[in-house]
Amino acid sequence: MKADYKNWMPKGMVLGTGIAGVISLVLYYISKSLKVIKEGRVKKIISAVLLVLSLVLLPVTIWMIYLYRSFSYNGKRQLSKQVINGIADYVDMPDGGKGLDVGCGSGALTIACAKRNPTSEMIGIDRWGKEYASFSKELCENNAKAEGVSNTSFEKGDALRLPYEDETFDAVTSNYVYHNIPSRDRQKILLETLRTLKKGGTFAIHDIMSKSRFGDMEEFAKKLREMGYAEVKLIDTTDGMFMNRSEAFFMELSGSKLLVGKK
Repeated sequence: MKADYKNWMPKGMVLGTGIAGVISLVLYYISKSLKVIKEGRVKKIISAVLLVLSLVLLPVTIWMIYLYRSFSYNGKRQLSKQVINGIADYVDMPDGGKGLDVGCGSGALTIACAKRNPTSEMIGIDRWGKEYASFSKELCENNAKAEGVSNTSFEKGDALRLPYEDETFDAVTSNYVYHNIPSRDRQKILLETLRTLKKGGTFAIHDIMSKSRFGDMEEFAKKLREMGYAEVKLIDTTDGMFMNRSEAFFMELSGSKLLVGKK
């Protein structure tokens, strides 16, 4: 049995976009030669719309295929695996400790942290919505079994209202989750996650922390220090750590940063 962490670019989305592009192109050529529709304005409009659709959808499909291959755990690039392992490297828990991974998806980061801390327990929480229908609690549990990891558990929950008391965990983690949550104040969501971290615990949160999505994260890091956090670092992961800037731009991951430290 082999772990299946799926892909950050869903295969169904790639196939659907590609098929729609091909259909649009075929219909364009049919509309150009179809005798049923008389020559004139209507026929020109239909042909133009179909042509524009195909010219948009087909290049987008090529871009999505590139992302799919880059994110794949089985491909050469394996960006997803590199990111997951890179985040897990910052997570250290004491014997008998407990960690929380918010938005665990297919369980990749939860399991990586559990492997790094075999005497501790990692809990992965996710709402497993329809946007990523191939991700599920069962998938996470199967991946843990496939990896031979027994110190994990997975629960359904909401990142906006975590069902845990303050200072419950020795570590909290997350990867590319919060930017997907519709919110005018994502820093507030980060604080909700950090609320559950014990004094002395570690945190490693990776996301597209651009100013438009998260506000001023340098100020947020300063705020955490003023709140008494022992260590806070904001690391740019698009400057060679996980990817280079041109690659991040092409993948729409510009602004990716890793917020790490100790409470």
